[in-house]
Amino acid sequence: MSFFKKYKKETQQQSTNPNENSGPKEEPISLHVIDNVNEIQSIFSKTPDLIVTNLVIKQTNAKAALVYLGELTDSTVVSEHVLRPLLFHVDDTHEDSTPKVSVTQIKEVNTWSKITDEILQGKSVLFVDGSQAAFLLDTGKWPERSIEDTPIESSIYAEHIGFTESGSTNIALIRKHVKNQRLKINEYNMGERGKTKVSLLYLDDVANPDLIKELEARLQKVKVDSISNCIVLEEYIEDNPYSPFPQFLITERTDFAALEILAGRIVIVVDGAPNVLVAPSTFFSFFKSMDDYTSRWLVASFIRLLRYVGFFTAIFLPATYIAVIAFHFEVIPLKLLLSIGVSRERVPFPPFIEALIMEIALEMLREAGIRLPAKIGQTIGIVGGIVIGQAAVQAGIVSNIMVIVVAITAVASFIIPNYQMGASVRLIRFPMMIIASLFGFVGLSVGLMTLIVHLIELKSLGVSYASPVSPLRIQDWKDLFIRFPQWSIIKRPVSSLGTQLRRADSSRPKGDKK
Repeated sequence: MSFFKKYKKETQQQSTNPNENSGPKEEPISLHVIDNVNEIQSIFSKTPDLIVTNLVIKQTNAKAALVYLGELTDSTVVSEHVLRPLLFHVDDTHEDSTPKVSVTQIKEVNTWSKITDEILQGKSVLFVDGSQAAFLLDTGKWPERSIEDTPIESSIYAEHIGFTESGSTNIALIRKHVKNQRLKINEYNMGERGKTKVSLLYLDDVANPDLIKELEARLQKVKVDSISNCIVLEEYIEDNPYSPFPQFLITERTDFAALEILAGRIVIVVDGAPNVLVAPSTFFSFFKSMDDYTSRWLVASFIRLLRYVGFFTAIFLPATYIAVIAFHFEVIPLKLLLSIGVSRERVPFPPFIEALIMEIALEMLREAGIRLPAKIGQTIGIVGGIVIGQAAVQAGIVSNIMVIVVAITAVASFIIPNYQMGASVRLIRFPMMIIASLFGFVGLSVGLMTLIVHLIELKSLGVSYASPVSPLRIQDWKDLFIRFPQWSIIKRPVSSLGTQLRRADSSRPKGDKK
């Protein structure tokens, strides 16, 4: 015990040591190039891709040094638009001390902390002898993939363009859809050690300013080494971290993100993430798809209702089977009861154990299919499921009816268009199975009521998660369980708390020649 106390005390002292070297301090740079080069080399020690080029500026005959990270900069821009003008270009018509280079952005900084951060962002730094400021040159070129189709949120008629890992590219893709000067972008650098740019995109005349302030306050409270993707950021800023339900909508579709911005919501772009966060989000936001707005409204309404049926089927079907077989078999018609009895004749396990075995096997097959290469994963998912299911039935471990129940449950969970909500459904299914095996229909009723109460009390950025059902907002029901025709939806959803609700005009012909 004394060892653990001593270790805890030393750890606390280390974490609160004010002299700990956590990075470059707010110190001004030197007037001498050689001193600045030595300092930058000491900061980036053991960094083989740090390139230092010593030169003499042709325009002023001043000694200078260009410093950058080779893997994060465009070598063509550095050689053609920075080094060549500095070494060979003479311009006597300008008498200021700013170096004449042909890059898009030049910024002066005079502290080491800013210089270090910008170098890590791919910028080149030019130190000039006798100058108290260094010049930041925009020469960054991050390794990134090209724009491709959305691998998860696939669509039939909608746009086949998804976000990439470049934050600037993602913002440009959103601007492609929202061509409006009211689209505002608030940028933040988050992370104590690995700086990540996080951007908030919204329409300033539509989005609620209180929601923007609340989201900014939450972002400013995040103190962490690095933000690697949207999922990490979501866990730091969500309202209830212990809820199984996602409270921010994550999408990889550019058109869907633009649609949410036009509805009055805020989109969070994290540099390095191939998707974005949408806030505030409600429970019903996770059942919408871009195909709902590119299909006929009757077809879209039918498919959306099918998703809600799939949601309850995926959660309650195995639990209902367990409750019926274990407690309430009298509700089953006699012929079906005899068929179930024959199929369960050789099964040595109670219904709960039987269902648990099959559900765990299904989750393992699903996870294996995701992690393995695409061609092998499909084989594992299809052949493995058929072989294991058939072998389990022949061995008398499970019944035919249970295989059918598990298969319907799996298909129902696949109907949900959002992966995070689908994963939450898979998780909630197991507590429902346990409570059904203990208390039957009574337990299922309690579980359903608990689920509904939790959804009602849950918040997303302070907005009710169950809106527009609780609180009741009838005008938002035009795009809830079913989708009304586009021309009839003339207002933005109230759940977004937008300051400007009207978005369309319904003055269209109501029928032939009317």
